[in-house]
Amino acid sequence: MDTDTQHTERDRSSGPAEGPEEGSRFSRIPGRIAAMSWRRAAYVGAALTVVLLLFSNFVVQPFLIPSGSMEPTLRVGDRVLVNKLAYRFGSEPLRGDVVVFDGTGSFVQETSGDHPLAALLHGAAASLGLAEPAETDFVKRVVGVGGDRVVCCDRRGRLTVNGRSVDEEYLHRGDEPSAVAFDIVVPQGTLWMMGDHRSNSSDSREHLGQPGGGMVPVDMVIGRVDWLGWPLGRLGSVPGTGAFAGVTAPGGAHG
Repeated sequence: MDTDTQHTERDRSSGPAEGPEEGSRFSRIPGRIAAMSWRRAAYVGAALTVVLLLFSNFVVQPFLIPSGSMEPTLRVGDRVLVNKLAYRFGSEPLRGDVVVFDGTGSFVQETSGDHPLAALLHGAAASLGLAEPAETDFVKRVVGVGGDRVVCCDRRGRLTVNGRSVDEEYLHRGDEPSAVAFDIVVPQGTLWMMGDHRSNSSDSREHLGQPGGGMVPVDMVIGRVDWLGWPLGRLGSVPGTGAFAGVTAPGGAHG
C-alpha cells in the first residue's frame, strides 16, 4: 500500500475523533466569558452603589419633595440635593435657610417603625432620591433660631422676628404669613420652622401647646437644601432670601 495513502487515511480517521471534543470546548468559551462579564458588572454595580450611599450619607443626599408645603420654592416631585456639610464644622442654620430635618420627637412622636429589612431598603432608596423620604423627614424654612422672639403678626399682617417686620417674598401667592396667631421665644439649640406655602404646611405652628412646642433641635437637622437636581428645567441653586437681613439677635447683634 502507498505510504502517502496510509497517512492520508490515518489523518482522515483521526480528524472526527478530535473534532467534537475541540468543538465542545470552544463552544463553552462564550458562556464563560458572558458569566465573567455578568459577575464583573455585578461587582462594579455593587461598588458604585456603596460609594453612592456613602456619598449620600456624609456629603450630599438627593431628597424627593413629597408635598406642596414649600411651594413655590420647591414643588412636588422635585429632587433636591441636601448639603450635609453645611453645618458639619461648627456652623448652624440661619434664618431663611431651607433645611431637611428629622422631626422625630418634635413634629412626630416616636414610633416602632416598619420591619427592619423593609426600613433598610426604603432608607437606601430614599437616600438615593429614588423613593419618598421617611415619614419622619421634613423640609421647611428656618424662621427663628435660638433666642429669637417670633410673633404673628404686625398691623400689616407680617411676621416679626425680634421686633423687626419681615417681608417674606418667597411665600406662595395668595397666602398670608400665618392664619394662626402666636408669640413664641425659640429656646437655645432649637429652630422654629415654617413652610413657604403657609396654608398647606404642617409646621411648627401645628405643634404649639404640644411637648416641645414645635421647636426642632439643631442636631436633628440633616442638611441644607442648596440645589435643585430635577427636573432639568429647574436645575440650579435654590434661591436665597434677604428677608431676614435686617433682623438682629435679641442682644442687638445681627444674626
